[in-house]
Amino acid sequence: MHCESPIKRRVSRKIWVGSVPVGGDAPIAVQSMTNTDTCDVAATVGQIQRLVDAGVDIVRISVPDMDAAEAFGRIKQQVQVPLVADIHFDYKIALRVAELGVDCLRINPGNIGREDRVKAVVDAARDKGIPIRIGVNAGSLEKDLQKKYGEPTPQALVESALRHVEHLDKLDFQDFKVSVKASDVFMAVEAYRLLAKQIVQPLHLGITEAGGLRSGTVKSAVGLGMLLAEGIGDTIRISLAADPVEEVKVGFDILKSLHLRSRGINFIACPSCSRQNFDVVKTMNELEGRLEDLLVPMDVAVIGCVVNGPGEAKEAHIGLTGGTPNNLVYIDGKPAQKLNNDNLVDELERLIREKAAAKAEADAALIARS
Repeated sequence: MHCESPIKRRVSRKIWVGSVPVGGDAPIAVQSMTNTDTCDVAATVGQIQRLVDAGVDIVRISVPDMDAAEAFGRIKQQVQVPLVADIHFDYKIALRVAELGVDCLRINPGNIGREDRVKAVVDAARDKGIPIRIGVNAGSLEKDLQKKYGEPTPQALVESALRHVEHLDKLDFQDFKVSVKASDVFMAVEAYRLLAKQIVQPLHLGITEAGGLRSGTVKSAVGLGMLLAEGIGDTIRISLAADPVEEVKVGFDILKSLHLRSRGINFIACPSCSRQNFDVVKTMNELEGRLEDLLVPMDVAVIGCVVNGPGEAKEAHIGLTGGTPNNLVYIDGKPAQKLNNDNLVDELERLIREKAAAKAEADAALIARS
């Protein structure tokens, strides 16, 4: 279905993380984080490449010490995607990765130490055109805020964030983005809502420590979906106790569902029932696995019977409707051919790939003419 998103995004200041614009009128960026040992350069580079293949826009890497900082420099030389260095406590690590070409510094000014150390990091970022992300988490609030509020609250998260923002304001540094993450959906959502009204910088969204693949996906989709539907958010990271590649897939699925980004196939599929004329679940599992490499935005409907099948198929680029004795394929809303169940997935894959190639060529020609 070709619906425009009704979402009106919050107006924010545009910054650049390497070659990726964040905020302003830029597309919402999808971020993930490596979970390899940063000092294992080969493993980290390999994981980053898998994230790139999945479509990631920005990758964050933990840099806990100077050995990791030196490894970060070697990693940076081998990848093209913008890299964010996640740094805590030791300001010298931030200075070193700035020399090595980091694209963004993720710091918490409150744990960097004295004001002169924060200033040194900010000066290095300014000199080299490196943005900063202020990252506030409910699990690591300052002790005085824990005492003041008794427990993590949206107001405590925002107060912590604004305290750090003030650090950068005093140093006349405005190229930063902010996150206020919590594992509780309502706490995170309310914190972002409050913060969105008080600063103009981009917001990086996430439900931190969301859980495993299934539970974390649901929790992230609910929380980020609420915020994105309100126009809040400029980058997202889906935090899963799973392969980071899954974070990227889920991130794009959330954005596709809200018509905020289009990448790859948007499947419309029925949950199946006794009316199905082919095995919908098996067909979908096979198609999703086979077609992960397709990046062309397309709608593909796979419906097991004629109740909703024709209606959904007519709205998709490719649509399959179950029928007896043969299933009917629609292309661009028009009946095209019939397929039996014997080679259903093979034939459907072929048709989808042919349509994707034709669509990519047409899209490229349209861009060239504009």
